[in-house]
Amino acid sequence: MIVYGRNVLKEILTSNHPVKLIYFSDSHDKELDKLIEQVKERKLPYTIAPKNVLKKLCGEEKNQGVVIDIGDFQYADESYLPENPFIVLLDQVQDPQNLGAIVRTAVAAGVNMVVLTKDNSAHVTPGSIKASAGTIFRIPIVITVNLARYIEKLKDKGVWIYGADMRGKPLWEVKLERPLGIVFGNEGSGIRQLVKESCDELVSIPMKTPIDSLNVSVSAGILIYEVLRREMGG
Repeated sequence: MIVYGRNVLKEILTSNHPVKLIYFSDSHDKELDKLIEQVKERKLPYTIAPKNVLKKLCGEEKNQGVVIDIGDFQYADESYLPENPFIVLLDQVQDPQNLGAIVRTAVAAGVNMVVLTKDNSAHVTPGSIKASAGTIFRIPIVITVNLARYIEKLKDKGVWIYGADMRGKPLWEVKLERPLGIVFGNEGSGIRQLVKESCDELVSIPMKTPIDSLNVSVSAGILIYEVLRREMGG
């Protein structure tokens, strides 16, 4: 997989995600020189190339002089489960921009992992990486074939699962305490019925002026930060 940008490279260096080759533009500035030195110190493979080569590799002229071939993205194993977790589960969220935005919020708020469905779902792509500003490398991402079954396994391990649904209880009426997971559904159809039935409780975001729904990344941001607010004593 080809990704690009200085922030993306910084996140890759922070996360120690493996790389196949890093391409730097032959037109340097001080920040780029500093990144090259960091790459050298870590003994990562890199090369210096003309701007037109970088543009051809990533298809984007505004690549900030950095293009990275990361090979295959390293997903976490489905058995992975941190202690006392806060988990975000996405039920067939299909827009890479939404995935990236949700991951960026999740990382900022201290979510421990993100779970995606294998089918009919956005996965980690250059688009979702860009939308996450590279933060997607900071958090374990799991792909599961059967989300309802995966949720049952989480529940067996003591994780309380909420489903974000307009027919759920208002968020101030639910505990939202770790260990917990929150499921967010598809942009058009929401959470599938079988997955919804697997949730322990449904939670909704109150609206002063009722509308059909909020964008899934907005809903995720509100509920994720409500958990953080409570954890910080707000």
